[in-house]
Amino acid sequence: MSKILSIHSFRGGTGKSNITANLATLMARSGYRVAVVDTDIQSPGIHVPFGLDEGKICYTLNDYLWGRCPIEAAACDVSGVLKGRSPNSKGSLHLVPSSIKMNEISRILREGYDARLLNDGFQRLKEKLQLDYLLIDTHPGINEETLMSVILSDILVVILRPDQQDYQGTAVTLDVARKLEVPKMMLVLNKVLPALVTDALRQQIESAYHTPVAGILPVCEAMFELASRDIFCLQHPEHPWAKGVEAIAQQIAPPPQKFGLFKRTAPATPAPLHKPFFARSIGR
Repeated sequence: MSKILSIHSFRGGTGKSNITANLATLMARSGYRVAVVDTDIQSPGIHVPFGLDEGKICYTLNDYLWGRCPIEAAACDVSGVLKGRSPNSKGSLHLVPSSIKMNEISRILREGYDARLLNDGFQRLKEKLQLDYLLIDTHPGINEETLMSVILSDILVVILRPDQQDYQGTAVTLDVARKLEVPKMMLVLNKVLPALVTDALRQQIESAYHTPVAGILPVCEAMFELASRDIFCLQHPEHPWAKGVEAIAQQIAPPPQKFGLFKRTAPATPAPLHKPFFARSIGR
């Protein structure tokens, strides 16, 4: 049975799209049929690490939302990122990009769209591409399309940095997700100073939010040097950041076959749901 996974952050700049691209690639590499939808329509960008040539994009999510095409027509096969890097993989990887044309972004901001179309589109995409996992790269914050994506999710991954503004925004996000009865939630801390990547930090965050921490990813110069030109986990498979993303992918989707990519570990068990410490600290 296919699952919908939303990757979200309350604020921009958390590395959400890069994490989404790397998770999707590793899941496809391990043998799953995976697709990513870029619903960050106001500021799209996840097509960049996949090396998708903007001039060769025929249709986008915008075209589907405006009735110009069925959503599967906007799904670009980006399985080529795995070419020569995973010869035994039987997985596939597709991306539904959002338009980067200024006039189309402006139209979305000016006119909006019917967010309910996302539900129809997600379900059709799962059927037409016979997906195991559909990953949604959401727009930061809380808005209509984000709420729709969260409502439809089987799993919600919230990305945050060790920053007070992120802590407060994450409390709001988790509160909303719980009210929407999302079946499974997990946190990922990104851009953490290597010296702070400790079990103590994990326990502190899990205790505060009563939500499992799927991974703590260190800030790294190699990520900045790559500048989204490729999938980081394929370029630097032994880097601690890449290993951290592998562990997160393992918890979301244990490999159906053993390709030597992951070591199997038991998924984290969610803690009881209580009001997070950081939420209480801001008077929620």
